[in-house]
Amino acid sequence: MIEHNIDISTDDGQMATFITHPVSGGPHPVVLFLIDAPGKREELHDMARRISATGYYVMLSNLYYRDAPSFMVHREDPASSEYMFSLMANLDNRIVAQDAVAMLAHAEADPVADSNRVGVTGYCMSGPFALWIAAEFPQVVKAAASIHGVRLAVDGVDSPHTRVAEIKGEVLVMAAEHDAYVDRAHYERLVSAFEAAGTNAYCEWIDGTHHGFVFPNRPVFDKGGAERHWELLHGLFDRTLQTR
Repeated sequence: MIEHNIDISTDDGQMATFITHPVSGGPHPVVLFLIDAPGKREELHDMARRISATGYYVMLSNLYYRDAPSFMVHREDPASSEYMFSLMANLDNRIVAQDAVAMLAHAEADPVADSNRVGVTGYCMSGPFALWIAAEFPQVVKAAASIHGVRLAVDGVDSPHTRVAEIKGEVLVMAAEHDAYVDRAHYERLVSAFEAAGTNAYCEWIDGTHHGFVFPNRPVFDKGGAERHWELLHGLFDRTLQTR
């Protein structure tokens, strides 16, 4: 595998980005891996590597770069957690879509990447960002995944469920049974929006799991739920991105 740590220039600064892709066989489809709230860290780098090893050009950026050149929460430190919530508050769907423009421009300029075949995956905080990006760039985003994502179907013009009719690619949504941010009614509202729009979406409610169940370094990690996520995510990307 090839790995790079670079800064991508945006209108708002320098966005630290981890890129990983296979040594040969390119150009590879692009996968935008959007950070969750605790920040860009080795746990996410390892997850990005797991995706790229099956034939993808994966980009993992520090979306907090406007406020912090790097960030990883220290949960045992209340001040660190408080700072994390302030960083989260400064992001929204439209801002992250602007960052996606810069990420895709970088990929377009790299001969080992195929920026016409793009997937995006978001976790927790970034679940809604993934769906919003799919609606924002329907011609190139062929697949989008939201894994225990938050604020997917809320009241407001910036709720992703209001744009599902614009999504042309395939969508995967996974929700945890025990999630303070997304209850069953919230989940069903999103599912109903997909059905009404005719979006090609597969949604799965994972019984017995908690918010953040995918991440191996969290106390709520659920091995079965995490592997189910990998099964569905790899299937999604392979179906939609591996045909030219």
